[in-house]
Amino acid sequence: MLEWLVALCIVILVVLIWPGYKYFGAERQQDALLQGLGISQQVAKDKSGRCVSDREGSDGGQLACVGAVTGEKTRTVALICKPSALANYLLKHCRTFSNYSPCVGWTWRASAFLQSVYEACWPYESPVQFVRDNLQLSDDGLVALDWAVPSYQKRRRTSSHSTSPVLLIIPNSFGKITRNVLKLCEMALSHGYLPAVFNRRSHNSTPLTTLKLQQFGDPADLREAVRYIRYRQPAGRLYAVSEGSGSGLLLSYLGECGSSSYVTAAVCLSPVFRCQSWFESGLCWPLQWALVLYQKICLSRYRTALGETMQTDTLFSSCSLRGLEESLFCQTGQVGSTPAAPTGSSSSSNATGAWDAYWERNEPLRDVDEVAIPVLSVCARDDPVRGDTQSTIPLELFETNPHFFLLLTDRGGHCGFSTQSEESAGALGAVGPAAAPNGGMQNHGANWSHRALLEFFRATTDFFNAEERAKQLAARRRGLGGGAIGRVFRHRSVSTCKRVPVCSHNIHAIYNWQRSYTR
Repeated sequence: MLEWLVALCIVILVVLIWPGYKYFGAERQQDALLQGLGISQQVAKDKSGRCVSDREGSDGGQLACVGAVTGEKTRTVALICKPSALANYLLKHCRTFSNYSPCVGWTWRASAFLQSVYEACWPYESPVQFVRDNLQLSDDGLVALDWAVPSYQKRRRTSSHSTSPVLLIIPNSFGKITRNVLKLCEMALSHGYLPAVFNRRSHNSTPLTTLKLQQFGDPADLREAVRYIRYRQPAGRLYAVSEGSGSGLLLSYLGECGSSSYVTAAVCLSPVFRCQSWFESGLCWPLQWALVLYQKICLSRYRTALGETMQTDTLFSSCSLRGLEESLFCQTGQVGSTPAAPTGSSSSSNATGAWDAYWERNEPLRDVDEVAIPVLSVCARDDPVRGDTQSTIPLELFETNPHFFLLLTDRGGHCGFSTQSEESAGALGAVGPAAAPNGGMQNHGANWSHRALLEFFRATTDFFNAEERAKQLAARRRGLGGGAIGRVFRHRSVSTCKRVPVCSHNIHAIYNWQRSYTR
Protein backbone atom coordinates (compact mmCIF):
# COMPACT_ATOMS: atom_id res chain seq x y z
CA MET A 1 0.00 0.00 0.00
CA LEU A 2 2.84 2.35 0.81
CA GLU A 3 4.42 1.70 -2.58
CA TRP A 4 1.19 2.70 -4.36
CA LEU A 5 1.00 5.94 -2.38
CA VAL A 6 4.60 6.78 -3.27
CA ALA A 7 3.91 6.06 -6.95
CA LEU A 8 0.79 8.24 -6.83
CA CYS A 9 2.77 11.11 -5.28
CA ILE A 10 5.42 10.80 -7.98
CA VAL A 11 2.78 10.94 -10.71
CA ILE A 12 1.21 14.03 -9.16
CA LEU A 13 4.60 15.74 -8.92
CA VAL A 14 5.34 14.95 -12.56
CA VAL A 15 1.99 16.38 -13.63
CA LEU A 16 2.62 19.57 -11.66
CA ILE A 17 6.30 20.03 -12.52
CA TRP A 18 6.27 19.00 -16.18
CA PRO A 19 4.31 22.04 -17.47
CA GLY A 20 6.62 24.40 -15.64
CA TYR A 21 9.69 22.66 -17.01
CA LYS A 22 8.30 22.90 -20.53
CA TYR A 23 7.48 26.56 -19.92
CA PHE A 24 10.99 27.52 -18.86
CA GLY A 25 12.71 25.34 -21.44
CA ALA A 26 10.63 26.40 -24.42
CA GLU A 27 12.78 29.42 -25.23
CA ARG A 28 15.95 27.34 -25.53
CA GLN A 29 14.21 24.73 -27.70
CA GLN A 30 12.75 27.40 -29.95
CA ASP A 31 16.10 29.17 -30.35
CA ALA A 32 17.86 25.93 -31.21
CA LEU A 33 15.26 24.99 -33.81
CA LEU A 34 15.27 28.39 -35.47
CA GLN A 35 19.05 28.43 -35.54
CA GLY A 36 18.99 24.99 -37.14
CA LEU A 37 16.64 26.36 -39.80
CA GLY A 38 18.84 29.41 -40.30
CA ILE A 39 16.22 31.87 -39.14
CA SER A 40 17.09 35.14 -37.49
CA GLN A 41 15.52 35.98 -34.14
CA GLN A 42 15.23 39.68 -34.91
CA VAL A 43 11.54 40.51 -35.07
CA ALA A 44 10.10 43.87 -36.02
CA LYS A 45 7.05 45.06 -34.09
CA ASP A 46 4.35 47.20 -35.61
CA LYS A 47 1.85 49.45 -33.84
CA SER A 48 -0.64 46.67 -33.15
CA GLY A 49 1.92 44.51 -31.37
CA ARG A 50 2.09 42.08 -34.28
CA CYS A 51 5.56 40.77 -35.08
CA VAL A 52 6.56 40.08 -38.64
CA SER A 53 9.92 38.79 -39.81
CA ASP A 54 10.49 37.58 -43.39
CA ARG A 55 13.43 35.38 -44.29
CA GLU A 56 14.49 34.66 -47.84
CA GLY A 57 16.48 31.44 -48.00
CA SER A 58 18.95 30.33 -50.59
CA ASP A 59 16.33 28.05 -52.10
CA GLY A 60 13.68 30.74 -52.29
CA GLY A 61 11.83 29.78 -49.13
CA GLN A 62 10.03 32.34 -47.04
CA LEU A 63 9.25 32.35 -43.35
CA ALA A 64 7.08 34.84 -41.52
CA CYS A 65 7.00 34.86 -37.72
CA VAL A 66 3.76 36.35 -36.44
CA GLY A 67 2.83 36.33 -32.81
CA ALA A 68 1.69 38.23 -29.78
CA VAL A 69 4.14 40.07 -27.55
CA THR A 70 3.88 39.41 -23.83
CA GLY A 71 6.32 41.45 -21.79
CA GLU A 72 9.84 40.82 -23.06
CA LYS A 73 9.05 37.40 -24.53
CA THR A 74 7.58 36.83 -27.96
CA ARG A 75 5.43 33.81 -28.71
CA THR A 76 5.73 33.26 -32.44
CA VAL A 77 3.84 31.34 -35.07
CA ALA A 78 5.98 30.60 -38.12
CA LEU A 79 4.39 30.47 -41.57
CA ILE A 80 6.88 28.59 -43.75
CA CYS A 81 6.15 28.67 -47.47
CA LYS A 82 7.49 29.61 -50.87
CA PRO A 83 7.03 33.29 -51.81
CA SER A 84 3.92 33.72 -53.94
CA ALA A 85 0.93 36.00 -54.39
CA LEU A 86 -1.23 33.62 -52.35
CA ALA A 87 1.31 33.57 -49.51
CA ASN A 88 1.30 37.36 -49.34
CA TYR A 89 -2.50 37.36 -49.39
CA LEU A 90 -2.63 34.89 -46.48
CA LEU A 91 -0.20 36.94 -44.43
CA LYS A 92 -2.35 40.01 -44.98
CA HIS A 93 -5.82 38.58 -44.44
CA CYS A 94 -5.42 35.64 -42.03
CA ARG A 95 -5.33 37.47 -38.70
CA THR A 96 -5.90 34.27 -36.74
CA PHE A 97 -2.38 33.14 -37.61
CA SER A 98 -0.98 35.87 -35.35
CA ASN A 99 -3.58 35.62 -32.56
CA TYR A 100 -2.32 32.45 -30.93
CA SER A 101 -1.82 32.72 -27.18
CA PRO A 102 -0.93 29.25 -25.84
CA CYS A 103 -1.42 28.27 -22.23
CA VAL A 104 1.77 28.81 -20.25
CA GLY A 105 2.81 28.55 -16.64
CA TRP A 106 1.76 25.99 -14.04
CA THR A 107 -1.27 24.47 -15.72
CA TRP A 108 -1.92 21.07 -17.21
CA ARG A 109 -2.92 22.67 -20.53
CA ALA A 110 0.69 23.81 -20.96
CA SER A 111 1.79 20.18 -21.14
CA ALA A 112 1.84 18.86 -24.70
CA PHE A 113 1.28 15.28 -23.57
CA LEU A 114 -1.67 16.04 -21.28
CA GLN A 115 -3.55 18.28 -23.70
CA SER A 116 -3.02 15.74 -26.50
CA VAL A 117 -4.48 12.94 -24.38
CA TYR A 118 -7.31 15.23 -23.32
CA GLU A 119 -8.31 16.08 -26.89
CA ALA A 120 -8.10 12.43 -27.98
CA CYS A 121 -9.75 10.61 -25.07
CA TRP A 122 -11.84 12.97 -22.96
CA PRO A 123 -15.60 12.77 -23.76
CA TYR A 124 -17.31 15.79 -25.22
CA GLU A 125 -21.03 16.58 -25.01
CA SER A 126 -21.63 18.10 -28.40
CA PRO A 127 -24.99 19.45 -29.63
CA VAL A 128 -24.22 17.92 -33.02
CA GLN A 129 -25.92 14.78 -34.29
CA PHE A 130 -24.96 12.71 -37.31
CA VAL A 131 -26.94 11.29 -40.21
CA ARG A 132 -25.12 8.32 -41.75
CA ASP A 133 -24.87 7.41 -45.42
CA ASN A 134 -23.52 3.91 -46.07
CA LEU A 135 -21.80 3.99 -49.44
CA GLN A 136 -21.36 0.70 -51.28
CA LEU A 137 -18.13 0.64 -53.26
CA SER A 138 -17.32 -1.00 -56.58
CA ASP A 139 -15.95 -4.13 -54.84
CA ASP A 140 -19.05 -4.42 -52.58
CA GLY A 141 -17.23 -2.90 -49.63
CA LEU A 142 -18.83 -0.29 -47.37
CA VAL A 143 -17.64 3.09 -46.16
CA ALA A 144 -19.73 5.57 -44.21
CA LEU A 145 -20.25 9.32 -44.43
CA ASP A 146 -21.59 10.89 -41.24
CA TRP A 147 -23.25 14.23 -42.03
CA ALA A 148 -23.27 16.57 -39.03
CA VAL A 149 -26.49 18.45 -38.36
CA PRO A 150 -27.54 20.54 -35.32
CA SER A 151 -29.73 18.79 -32.78
CA TYR A 152 -32.40 21.52 -33.09
CA GLN A 153 -32.70 21.14 -36.87
CA LYS A 154 -36.02 19.53 -37.83
CA ARG A 155 -35.11 18.65 -41.42
CA ARG A 156 -32.38 16.05 -41.08
CA ARG A 157 -31.09 16.10 -44.66
CA THR A 158 -29.85 18.96 -46.78
CA SER A 159 -31.24 19.57 -50.25
CA SER A 160 -29.01 18.70 -53.18
CA HIS A 161 -29.61 22.22 -54.54
CA SER A 162 -27.87 23.79 -51.54
CA THR A 163 -24.89 25.99 -52.34
CA SER A 164 -23.35 25.63 -48.87
CA PRO A 165 -19.72 24.45 -48.92
CA VAL A 166 -19.01 20.88 -47.85
CA LEU A 167 -16.28 20.16 -45.29
CA LEU A 168 -14.96 16.60 -45.61
CA ILE A 169 -13.32 15.53 -42.34
CA ILE A 170 -10.92 12.57 -42.30
CA PRO A 171 -10.25 11.29 -38.75
CA ASN A 172 -7.06 9.55 -37.65
CA SER A 173 -6.12 6.26 -39.28
CA PHE A 174 -7.37 4.29 -36.25
CA GLY A 175 -10.99 5.47 -36.69
CA LYS A 176 -11.25 7.18 -33.32
CA ILE A 177 -13.74 10.09 -33.35
CA THR A 178 -12.10 12.53 -30.96
CA ARG A 179 -13.47 15.63 -29.30
CA ASN A 180 -11.33 17.58 -31.77
CA VAL A 181 -13.44 16.21 -34.64
CA LEU A 182 -16.69 16.91 -32.82
CA LYS A 183 -15.68 20.48 -32.04
CA LEU A 184 -14.63 20.99 -35.65
CA CYS A 185 -18.03 19.77 -36.87
CA GLU A 186 -19.74 22.13 -34.44
CA MET A 187 -17.70 25.15 -35.50
CA ALA A 188 -18.08 24.33 -39.21
CA LEU A 189 -21.86 24.24 -38.81
CA SER A 190 -21.83 27.65 -37.15
CA HIS A 191 -19.93 29.04 -40.17
CA GLY A 192 -22.33 27.66 -42.78
CA TYR A 193 -20.46 24.49 -43.80
CA LEU A 194 -21.91 21.01 -44.28
CA PRO A 195 -19.49 18.75 -42.34
CA ALA A 196 -19.18 15.11 -43.40
CA VAL A 197 -16.95 12.64 -41.50
CA PHE A 198 -15.39 9.90 -43.64
CA ASN A 199 -15.28 6.48 -41.95
CA ARG A 200 -13.12 3.75 -43.46
CA ARG A 201 -14.09 0.12 -43.69
CA SER A 202 -14.88 -1.33 -40.24
CA HIS A 203 -14.23 2.04 -38.55
CA ASN A 204 -16.75 3.66 -36.22
CA SER A 205 -19.32 0.84 -36.45
CA THR A 206 -19.12 0.66 -40.25
CA PRO A 207 -19.93 -2.94 -41.30
CA LEU A 208 -17.09 -4.94 -42.85
CA THR A 209 -18.72 -6.66 -45.84
CA THR A 210 -15.51 -7.79 -47.57
CA LEU A 211 -12.30 -9.40 -46.36
CA LYS A 212 -10.41 -6.31 -47.41
CA LEU A 213 -9.28 -3.49 -45.14
CA GLN A 214 -8.18 -0.11 -46.40
CA GLN A 215 -4.43 0.30 -46.48
CA PHE A 216 -2.82 3.31 -44.84
CA GLY A 217 -2.42 5.46 -47.96
CA ASP A 218 -4.80 3.85 -50.46
CA PRO A 219 -7.17 6.60 -51.70
CA ALA A 220 -9.46 4.36 -53.80
CA ASP A 221 -12.31 4.36 -51.26
CA LEU A 222 -11.96 8.07 -50.60
CA ARG A 223 -12.11 8.77 -54.32
CA GLU A 224 -15.50 7.08 -54.61
CA ALA A 225 -16.74 8.92 -51.52
CA VAL A 226 -15.75 12.27 -53.04
CA ARG A 227 -17.62 11.39 -56.24
CA TYR A 228 -20.72 10.66 -54.18
CA ILE A 229 -20.39 13.99 -52.37
CA ARG A 230 -20.12 15.80 -55.70
CA TYR A 231 -23.21 13.95 -56.91
CA ARG A 232 -25.18 14.83 -53.79
CA GLN A 233 -24.00 18.46 -53.47
CA PRO A 234 -23.01 19.56 -56.98
CA ALA A 235 -23.42 23.29 -56.32
CA GLY A 236 -21.23 23.61 -53.21
CA ARG A 237 -17.47 23.89 -52.94
CA LEU A 238 -15.60 21.01 -51.32
CA TYR A 239 -12.95 21.49 -48.63
CA ALA A 240 -11.05 18.77 -46.77
CA VAL A 241 -9.55 18.53 -43.27
CA SER A 242 -7.55 15.63 -41.84
CA GLU A 243 -6.55 14.87 -38.27
CA GLY A 244 -3.26 13.34 -37.19
CA SER A 245 -2.35 10.13 -39.01
CA GLY A 246 -5.44 10.55 -41.21
CA SER A 247 -3.43 13.14 -43.15
CA GLY A 248 -1.66 10.29 -44.90
CA LEU A 249 -4.88 9.36 -46.68
CA LEU A 250 -5.70 12.96 -47.62
CA LEU A 251 -2.22 13.67 -49.01
CA SER A 252 -2.26 10.41 -50.95
CA TYR A 253 -5.61 11.33 -52.49
CA LEU A 254 -4.52 14.85 -53.45
CA GLY A 255 -1.30 13.50 -54.97
CA GLU A 256 -2.93 10.75 -57.03
CA CYS A 257 -5.86 12.84 -58.27
CA GLY A 258 -3.96 16.07 -58.90
CA SER A 259 -6.15 18.70 -60.53
CA SER A 260 -9.12 16.26 -60.61
CA SER A 261 -9.52 16.07 -56.83
CA TYR A 262 -12.65 18.34 -56.78
CA VAL A 263 -11.21 19.93 -53.59
CA THR A 264 -10.79 23.70 -53.36
CA ALA A 265 -8.35 23.73 -50.40
CA ALA A 266 -7.21 21.32 -47.68
CA VAL A 267 -5.81 21.48 -44.15
CA CYS A 268 -3.83 18.85 -42.22
CA LEU A 269 -4.01 19.17 -38.42
CA SER A 270 -0.89 17.77 -36.72
CA PRO A 271 -0.05 15.56 -39.72
CA VAL A 272 2.41 12.66 -39.80
CA PHE A 273 4.50 13.08 -42.97
CA ARG A 274 7.18 10.35 -42.96
CA CYS A 275 4.90 7.50 -42.03
CA GLN A 276 7.22 4.55 -42.60
CA SER A 277 9.83 5.92 -40.21
CA TRP A 278 7.01 6.85 -37.82
CA PHE A 279 5.84 3.24 -37.70
CA GLU A 280 9.40 1.94 -37.41
CA SER A 281 10.62 4.30 -34.68
CA GLY A 282 7.46 3.86 -32.63
CA LEU A 283 5.92 6.10 -29.99
CA CYS A 284 6.48 6.30 -26.29
CA TRP A 285 5.14 3.12 -24.70
CA PRO A 286 1.94 4.54 -23.10
CA LEU A 287 0.71 6.02 -26.41
CA GLN A 288 1.74 3.02 -28.49
CA TRP A 289 0.18 0.58 -26.02
CA ALA A 290 -3.10 2.52 -26.06
CA LEU A 291 -3.25 2.74 -29.87
CA VAL A 292 -2.43 -0.95 -30.35
CA LEU A 293 -5.02 -1.98 -27.77
CA TYR A 294 -7.70 0.22 -29.34
CA GLN A 295 -7.02 -1.21 -32.80
CA LYS A 296 -7.13 -4.79 -31.51
CA ILE A 297 -10.48 -4.15 -29.83
CA CYS A 298 -11.93 -2.79 -33.09
CA LEU A 299 -10.66 -5.79 -35.08
CA SER A 300 -11.64 -8.45 -32.54
CA ARG A 301 -15.26 -8.54 -33.75
CA TYR A 302 -14.00 -9.68 -37.19
CA ARG A 303 -11.48 -12.21 -35.91
CA THR A 304 -13.22 -15.24 -37.41
CA ALA A 305 -13.70 -13.63 -40.81
CA LEU A 306 -10.16 -12.25 -40.99
CA GLY A 307 -8.80 -15.68 -40.10
CA GLU A 308 -9.59 -16.81 -43.64
CA THR A 309 -7.01 -14.49 -45.20
CA MET A 310 -4.43 -13.78 -42.47
CA GLN A 311 -2.87 -15.26 -39.38
CA THR A 312 -4.93 -13.77 -36.59
CA ASP A 313 -2.68 -15.23 -33.87
CA THR A 314 0.20 -13.11 -35.14
CA LEU A 315 -2.12 -10.15 -35.54
CA PHE A 316 -3.48 -10.14 -31.99
CA SER A 317 -0.12 -10.96 -30.41
CA SER A 318 1.57 -7.89 -31.92
CA CYS A 319 2.81 -5.34 -29.42
CA SER A 320 3.74 -2.47 -31.75
CA LEU A 321 2.11 -0.43 -34.49
CA ARG A 322 4.54 -1.81 -37.06
CA GLY A 323 3.80 -5.39 -36.07
CA LEU A 324 0.09 -4.76 -36.35
CA GLU A 325 0.40 -3.10 -39.77
CA GLU A 326 2.63 -5.89 -41.06
CA SER A 327 0.21 -8.56 -39.86
CA LEU A 328 -2.68 -6.84 -41.65
CA PHE A 329 -1.13 -5.99 -45.01
CA CYS A 330 2.36 -7.50 -45.42
CA GLN A 331 1.82 -11.24 -44.94
CA THR A 332 3.07 -13.07 -48.02
CA GLY A 333 2.09 -16.64 -47.10
CA GLN A 334 -1.41 -18.09 -47.32
CA VAL A 335 -3.32 -19.28 -44.29
CA GLY A 336 -3.11 -23.04 -43.85
CA SER A 337 -0.20 -23.51 -46.25
CA THR A 338 2.96 -25.20 -45.03
CA PRO A 339 5.87 -23.86 -47.06
CA ALA A 340 9.39 -25.06 -46.58
CA ALA A 341 10.99 -23.59 -43.53
CA PRO A 342 13.30 -20.82 -44.70
CA THR A 343 16.40 -19.66 -42.98
CA GLY A 344 16.20 -16.81 -40.51
CA SER A 345 18.00 -14.36 -42.74
CA SER A 346 15.84 -15.07 -45.81
CA SER A 347 12.65 -14.84 -43.72
CA SER A 348 13.63 -11.47 -42.32
CA SER A 349 14.66 -10.21 -45.76
CA ASN A 350 11.29 -11.26 -47.22
CA ALA A 351 9.48 -9.47 -44.42
CA THR A 352 11.61 -6.37 -44.92
CA GLY A 353 11.01 -6.44 -48.67
CA ALA A 354 7.25 -6.74 -48.22
CA TRP A 355 7.33 -3.89 -45.69
CA ASP A 356 9.28 -1.60 -48.02
CA ALA A 357 7.04 -2.48 -50.98
CA TYR A 358 3.99 -1.69 -48.86
CA TRP A 359 5.22 1.83 -48.15
CA GLU A 360 6.19 2.41 -51.76
CA ARG A 361 2.46 2.18 -52.47
CA ASN A 362 1.23 3.97 -49.34
CA GLU A 363 3.75 6.71 -48.47
CA PRO A 364 1.70 9.94 -48.36
CA LEU A 365 4.33 12.08 -50.10
CA ARG A 366 4.97 9.71 -53.02
CA ASP A 367 3.05 11.92 -55.50
CA VAL A 368 3.34 15.21 -53.69
CA ASP A 369 4.47 17.06 -56.83
CA GLU A 370 1.06 16.39 -58.41
CA VAL A 371 -0.89 18.28 -55.73
CA ALA A 372 -2.67 21.19 -57.43
CA ILE A 373 -4.52 22.96 -54.57
CA PRO A 374 -3.38 24.95 -51.50
CA VAL A 375 -2.67 22.69 -48.51
CA LEU A 376 -2.07 24.12 -45.02
CA SER A 377 -0.37 22.01 -42.36
CA VAL A 378 -0.80 23.11 -38.74
CA CYS A 379 1.93 21.62 -36.53
CA ALA A 380 3.39 22.17 -33.07
CA ARG A 381 7.04 21.77 -32.19
CA ASP A 382 6.19 19.88 -29.00
CA ASP A 383 3.95 17.28 -30.69
CA PRO A 384 4.50 14.06 -28.66
CA VAL A 385 2.94 11.83 -31.34
CA ARG A 386 4.77 13.04 -34.44
CA GLY A 387 8.19 13.27 -32.78
CA ASP A 388 11.17 15.54 -33.31
CA THR A 389 10.45 18.50 -35.57
CA GLN A 390 13.67 18.56 -37.58
CA SER A 391 13.51 14.88 -38.55
CA THR A 392 9.74 14.46 -39.04
CA ILE A 393 8.68 17.63 -40.91
CA PRO A 394 9.89 17.97 -44.54
CA LEU A 395 10.72 21.66 -44.41
CA GLU A 396 12.17 21.58 -47.92
CA LEU A 397 8.70 20.68 -49.24
CA PHE A 398 7.17 23.89 -47.90
CA GLU A 399 10.08 26.04 -49.01
CA THR A 400 10.02 24.82 -52.62
CA ASN A 401 6.41 23.83 -53.41
CA PRO A 402 4.05 26.82 -53.82
CA HIS A 403 0.98 24.73 -52.93
CA PHE A 404 2.10 23.78 -49.40
CA PHE A 405 2.03 26.07 -46.35
CA LEU A 406 3.27 25.18 -42.86
CA LEU A 407 1.91 26.93 -39.79
CA LEU A 408 4.41 25.96 -37.08
CA THR A 409 3.72 26.90 -33.46
CA ASP A 410 6.02 26.54 -30.50
CA ARG A 411 3.25 24.89 -28.41
CA GLY A 412 0.09 22.93 -29.03
CA GLY A 413 0.79 19.22 -28.69
CA HIS A 414 -1.02 16.83 -31.02
CA CYS A 415 -4.29 18.38 -32.22
CA GLY A 416 -4.45 20.30 -28.96
CA PHE A 417 -3.54 23.99 -29.45
CA SER A 418 -5.11 25.07 -26.18
CA THR A 419 -5.31 28.82 -25.66
CA GLN A 420 -5.78 31.16 -22.73
CA SER A 421 -9.35 31.96 -23.81
CA GLU A 422 -10.21 28.26 -23.96
CA GLU A 423 -8.85 27.76 -20.46
CA SER A 424 -10.86 30.70 -19.12
CA ALA A 425 -13.99 29.35 -20.81
CA GLY A 426 -13.41 26.01 -19.09
CA ALA A 427 -12.92 27.75 -15.78
CA LEU A 428 -16.28 29.44 -16.19
CA GLY A 429 -17.92 26.05 -16.39
CA ALA A 430 -18.63 25.84 -20.11
CA VAL A 431 -18.66 22.09 -20.41
CA GLY A 432 -20.15 22.12 -23.91
CA PRO A 433 -21.55 24.66 -26.34
CA ALA A 434 -25.20 25.48 -26.26
CA ALA A 435 -27.72 26.48 -28.83
CA ALA A 436 -28.00 30.19 -29.39
CA PRO A 437 -31.38 31.96 -29.15
CA ASN A 438 -31.36 32.81 -32.87
CA GLY A 439 -30.97 29.19 -33.89
CA GLY A 440 -27.20 29.33 -34.23
CA MET A 441 -24.53 27.74 -32.12
CA GLN A 442 -22.36 29.43 -29.51
CA ASN A 443 -18.71 28.38 -29.45
CA HIS A 444 -17.24 28.72 -25.97
CA GLY A 445 -13.46 28.68 -26.18
CA ALA A 446 -13.25 27.71 -29.87
CA ASN A 447 -10.08 25.88 -30.83
CA TRP A 448 -7.46 28.14 -32.39
CA SER A 449 -6.53 25.63 -35.10
CA HIS A 450 -10.17 25.42 -36.18
CA ARG A 451 -10.43 29.18 -36.50
CA ALA A 452 -7.17 29.22 -38.46
CA LEU A 453 -8.28 26.57 -40.96
CA LEU A 454 -11.67 28.19 -41.58
CA GLU A 455 -9.96 31.53 -42.14
CA PHE A 456 -7.52 29.81 -44.50
CA PHE A 457 -10.44 28.42 -46.50
CA ARG A 458 -12.08 31.84 -46.68
CA ALA A 459 -8.87 33.59 -47.70
CA THR A 460 -7.97 31.08 -50.43
CA THR A 461 -11.51 31.21 -51.82
CA ASP A 462 -11.47 35.02 -51.89
CA PHE A 463 -8.06 34.97 -53.57
CA PHE A 464 -9.21 32.57 -56.28
CA ASN A 465 -12.40 34.59 -56.83
CA ALA A 466 -10.39 37.79 -57.20
CA GLU A 467 -8.05 36.09 -59.67
CA GLU A 468 -11.01 34.79 -61.67
CA ARG A 469 -12.63 38.23 -61.74
CA ALA A 470 -9.37 39.76 -62.91
CA LYS A 471 -9.08 37.21 -65.73
CA GLN A 472 -12.68 37.80 -66.81
CA LEU A 473 -12.16 41.57 -66.76
CA ALA A 474 -8.99 41.25 -68.85
CA ALA A 475 -10.78 38.98 -71.32
CA ARG A 476 -13.71 41.41 -71.50
CA ARG A 477 -11.36 44.27 -72.20
CA ARG A 478 -9.68 42.30 -74.96
CA GLY A 479 -13.10 41.50 -76.40
CA LEU A 480 -14.16 45.14 -76.35
CA GLY A 481 -10.98 46.15 -78.11
CA GLY A 482 -11.44 43.53 -80.83
CA GLY A 483 -15.10 44.52 -81.27
CA ALA A 484 -14.21 48.18 -81.77
CA ILE A 485 -11.67 47.30 -84.45
CA GLY A 486 -14.25 45.12 -86.22
CA ARG A 487 -16.82 47.91 -86.21
CA VAL A 488 -14.34 50.37 -87.70
CA PHE A 489 -13.47 47.90 -90.47
CA ARG A 490 -17.14 47.23 -91.29
CA HIS A 491 -17.84 50.97 -91.41
CA ARG A 492 -15.09 51.44 -93.99
CA SER A 493 -16.35 48.58 -96.16
CA VAL A 494 -19.87 50.00 -96.21
CA SER A 495 -18.62 53.44 -97.17
CA THR A 496 -16.62 51.90 -100.03
CA CYS A 497 -19.71 50.17 -101.39
CA LYS A 498 -21.57 53.45 -101.46
CA ARG A 499 -18.99 54.90 -103.84
CA VAL A 500 -19.53 52.10 -106.42
CA PRO A 501 -23.05 52.12 -107.92
CA VAL A 502 -24.57 48.72 -108.48
CA CYS A 503 -27.32 48.29 -111.07
CA SER A 504 -30.15 45.80 -110.92
CA HIS A 505 -28.67 43.72 -113.76
CA ASN A 506 -25.50 43.11 -111.76
CA ILE A 507 -27.56 42.13 -108.72
CA HIS A 508 -29.50 39.48 -110.71
CA ALA A 509 -26.22 38.18 -112.20
CA ILE A 510 -24.73 37.72 -108.77
CA TYR A 511 -27.89 35.93 -107.60
CA ASN A 512 -27.88 33.56 -110.59
CA TRP A 513 -24.20 32.79 -110.02
CA GLN A 514 -24.86 31.90 -106.43
CA ARG A 515 -27.72 29.57 -107.50
CA SER A 516 -25.54 27.83 -110.10
CA TYR A 517 -22.69 27.48 -107.54
CA THR A 518 -24.97 25.93 -104.96
CA ARG A 519 -26.18 23.39 -107.52
